[in-house]
Amino acid sequence: MDRAEKAELVGSLTEAFKSSGAIVVAHYAGLTVADMESLRVQMKQAGGSVKVAKNRLAKLALKETENADISDLFKGPTVIAYSEDPVVAPKVAIKFAEKNDKFVVLGGAMGSTELDASGVKALASVPSLDELRATLAGMLTRPAGKIAAVVQAPGGQVARVISAYSNKGEAA
Repeated sequence: MDRAEKAELVGSLTEAFKSSGAIVVAHYAGLTVADMESLRVQMKQAGGSVKVAKNRLAKLALKETENADISDLFKGPTVIAYSEDPVVAPKVAIKFAEKNDKFVVLGGAMGSTELDASGVKALASVPSLDELRATLAGMLTRPAGKIAAVVQAPGGQVARVISAYSNKGEAA
């Protein structure tokens, strides 16, 4: 890799780190190419990204951001997972680590907060923004449905009374 390619990679990593809500660093020694591809696909479907970069270049990119200094995590064969939604990358990484014992989550960062492995796991248990939005939307539509039922009820009662009188008149 020549100097220009390294500079371009550091620039792209810097932009990715700046726009990410959470960064997860993990060891991946022993994973097959198929396993790594599976991780990439899962992360992309969830809205995140996975990148394998030289540790030195990742540290340089990290210095140019306001994220927590997690440069001590970049030792050995590391993979970086990141996403704009602060919950997506940790959630996918932890789920993948549970199925693959060769994928070890080391820690990460959520903005200026440094996370250890247990912190990443705790963040993974929080509902994502989409899940929270769906819950909130459900809570907002429930009262509207009840109001509609209450408003329709008197009209239905009036219709039943009129129907009963009309049926009574036919019977007489």
